[in-house]
Amino acid sequence: MILWMHNRELRQFLTLTYLIFKGEVMPLPDTMYCAQQIRIPPELPDILKQFTKAAIRTQPQDVLQWSAAYFSALSKGEPLPVKDRLEMSGQTNNGLTPGLLKVLHKQCSAKETITKEELQEKWRGLSLSSDQLDTLLALGSFSETIDWMQFFALGCSALGGTIMGALKHACEILTQDPEGGAARIPYDAFVSLFTYLAHVDGEIPQDQIDSFLNKLQESVERQGGMVQPADFICLYEKASQ
Repeated sequence: MILWMHNRELRQFLTLTYLIFKGEVMPLPDTMYCAQQIRIPPELPDILKQFTKAAIRTQPQDVLQWSAAYFSALSKGEPLPVKDRLEMSGQTNNGLTPGLLKVLHKQCSAKETITKEELQEKWRGLSLSSDQLDTLLALGSFSETIDWMQFFALGCSALGGTIMGALKHACEILTQDPEGGAARIPYDAFVSLFTYLAHVDGEIPQDQIDSFLNKLQESVERQGGMVQPADFICLYEKASQ
């Protein structure tokens, strides 16, 4: 954590900034302040610089909503609602994108489960469509407590359209490989995602699921327990013929 996050006055300043963006605190219109009353943290120029860069990378649909989420996370020392890079997705309807799902994963994956309220807050902070969230929650039959990786899998399916497309997105988001690389993830993680999506789909027999995973084992063993899209997409297409 950045050292200045331990500064009590700075945390208070960031919290106030969050509340102002959220509309819960408004300056008094006729109040006058002297220079001694206005205490600006010395870190403010760097904070605003990083905030501006983050806004440019993330391109939020609702700047005020996103700004409130940004300063709330910053004041609490939580992962920020910021994309790694500018995303040219062509998405204009507040829908989920790979970059935004990756942001959500950073924010929500520290625990196995997340409450519905917490997820809704993170979702709103990224200016995402509430209708799309409701659709995903209904698809997964989630209650007030949500298994994060199951929701993540459904988010990938919203991006990919097919199970293999969803798993490809999952690999690209979860991988530790450089961008444009093999996009490898641990086999155990792949199995959990694949079996969950297959069961939600409801049209893939269990013996076909087992056969597919068994055939994938050979390439997984060669790669030290890792799996990549190049392995499973071709294999799945052959198995489906």
